[in-house]
Amino acid sequence: MADTKQTKTVGEHHVVAELARRGWAQALTRDGLERTDILAVDIISSAWRQIEVQVKAARGKSMSRVSWPIGAKAQVPSAHPREYFVFVAIPDDDTLPLRDFIVPRSHAAAAAWISHMNWLTEPAVPAGQRNAPVDRSRVSLGIFERYEGRWDLLHVDEQNAPVLLPPVYRDYASEERVGLPASPQAVRRRCFRACRAAPSSAFH
Repeated sequence: MADTKQTKTVGEHHVVAELARRGWAQALTRDGLERTDILAVDIISSAWRQIEVQVKAARGKSMSRVSWPIGAKAQVPSAHPREYFVFVAIPDDDTLPLRDFIVPRSHAAAAAWISHMNWLTEPAVPAGQRNAPVDRSRVSLGIFERYEGRWDLLHVDEQNAPVLLPPVYRDYASEERVGLPASPQAVRRRCFRACRAAPSSAFH
């Protein structure tokens, strides 16, 4: 079994390198901030945009089986519109490249809720057979597939970012069995409204 701390280290340093490659000055927080692994500033543009990034890394022999846990702390809504996750998929075969998925924080929270509640209430599964709470949510690589390589989203505030979750998630969000969580926080609510109300064309 892979060392989880080593996996985290690989993911964080990989993201730092990719940010530097794209003109971001960055610093690892070294666990100094609860939900921010990297602070970065765009030093190429005149705006000097500042962002916060949380990295989640997972290994897998097959990329189709890679998933990331998005627990209660990771589902906490954005404090401001420049918070992002970068999900890193690390193949066990070290001759293969790592894969990166750049996701606005509230999009990841929406994916965690919808994925878990759809699994929990799947009509074909007898009621009560699945009972894990939503803070045990895991999101598979395929759900974030359209976010792969989207480093450009780091230049887009959360409320303006396209929702790239699977189109079927819009349908799930409209179903009573899945729905969307009640939340007083405006940022999270804004993303969830987008998932519920956006036309299918909005899910590229």
